Order: sequence, then structure tokens, then C-alpha cells
Amino acid sequence: MLLLLQATQAADSVQVAADELMKEAIANADGLDKLSLITQQLIDFGIRAGERILIAVLVFVVGRFLISLLNKFIRRLMDKRKVDVSIKTFVRSLVNILLTILLIISVVGALGVETTSFAALLASAGVAVGMALSGNLANFAGGLIILLFKPFKVGDYIEAQGIGGTVKEIQIFHTILTTPDNKTVYIPNGSLSSGAVTNFSRQDTRRVDWTFGVDYGEDYNKVKQVIETILSRDSRVLTDPAPFVALHALADSSVNVVVRVWVKSSDYWDVYFGINQAVYETFNAEGINFPFPQLTVHRANN
Repeated sequence: MLLLLQATQAADSVQVAADELMKEAIANADGLDKLSLITQQLIDFGIRAGERILIAVLVFVVGRFLISLLNKFIRRLMDKRKVDVSIKTFVRSLVNILLTILLIISVVGALGVETTSFAALLASAGVAVGMALSGNLANFAGGLIILLFKPFKVGDYIEAQGIGGTVKEIQIFHTILTTPDNKTVYIPNGSLSSGAVTNFSRQDTRRVDWTFGVDYGEDYNKVKQVIETILSRDSRVLTDPAPFVALHALADSSVNVVVRVWVKSSDYWDVYFGINQAVYETFNAEGINFPFPQLTVHRANN
């Protein structure tokens, strides 16, 4: 198609020289000779216009065929790599728009219209729009990165920019989160793609941690045995890795026992609250006391 346009431009240069010679001949001719030359010039003009139109039609048909082939190739490539549906549609639309613009410029050039100034105008307009929408372009690029590399997906619970919530929708410019208290938050993709994101749903399992405080003087071995019994009765607590129970710290008013277990990510909060309740009820039944903050006051004798 490019060679066809170059050949057309070369033919135009030759025709311009021929037109100049024809003008000189008409200026020097008289009467019927001048009429004959004018008629011949009109016929030549019609032939050239027809040739340009045919070439423009040919460029358009070939261009549309090539654009169709390229779109099919891109679609198959993205299908093979299992690209997200949203980014697949966007990329195909973007490629189609850019190639269509190039095709229009080629068709206009085939008709004999000067395209240099037209292309320069489009480039200037593109630069101006890019500068005016620099922030949105950063969000746009961030959206493409998120959709392409998939650090999270719809339905994941993430924490980013100091906000935690479930991913409701991933758009080109924003990612929509729903917080636990049912608020809808729009986070720009630019900051989301360049900042730290914690994905709580990416892994199949998570670790649950507790720190239970008991009174000084309580039998630690008994406390440990009671906790291990509670954990063994809960089928949601995974045995691999095994639950971990240890004396964590001797605090000011309590002996702190740390407990760590692994559970499925979907069971995290149910296990957390369930074990809290079971420990409270079992400790009371076993006579294991929870400490209260204590303050010893010494009164001086005067």
C-alpha cells in the first residue's frame, strides 16, 4: 500500500509538469486549437480523477482487509495467552481505531490531498490532549498493568492506599472496592499500580494469631493443654502446619500465651471469633483466671 502511494506521488509530479506545458500551449493557441486543447485537458483531468478514485478505493479495500487480518491475529494471540476479557476488548478497539486513522490518511493521500500538514495537525492535537490528560493517562496505564498482570481480581479482599475492601470492579481508570461496612470506594489505578497492595485472598490459607493472658500462678502446662484441646476439636483448624502454642511474654499483670494456627482463607474470621469464644468459656469452666490490670499502692507512715 505504501509503494502504491509512492508511485501515485511520482505520477503526480510528472502530471504537474505536463499540466504546465498544456497551459503554455493553450495560452499560445487560437480558436479551434484552443478549444481542442481545453477539451483534451478536461478529458485528461477526468481520467486522472478516475484513476485517483480507483486507487483510493483500492487502498481502502486492501487496508480494511489488512486491518481485519491484524485484528484476528491480535485476538488469537490474546486468546492463547488468556488475557482478561476487558483488556482484550479495549486493545482490539484501540488497535482498530489507530489503524483506521492511518487508513483514512492513506486514502486521502491517494486522492491527491497533501497529508503532511494533516498528520502534523493530528500529532499536535495528540500532544496537547496528552498533556491535558496526563493524570488520566497515568490511571489508564495503571489499569492496563492491573488487567494484564492481575495482582488481584474481582472478589479479592485487598488493602491499598490505607483502604481495605472487596474488589467489586476493575475499570480502565479506577478500581472499585466495597468496604466491610458497605461503602463504595474508587481508587485511581495509577496510584494502585505503583503502590503497595496487600491481597488477603491470593493464598488458599492464612495464619490466625491470638495472645491470651492468664494470671500469674496459673499452671502453664494446664493452660497449654486446654488450648490444644480447643484447637483439636475445631475441624476448620488445619493440622499441617501444626498449631503452635507457646509462652510469649511475662507482662506487668499477666502471663501471655501466643497461639498460631493455619486455616483456609474463607474460614479466617469464623475461626478467629469462634476460638475467642471457646477459650473464654473453657477457661472459666476450668478455673483459669484472666488477669485484670493491678496497681499496688504503698502508703508511707508519717
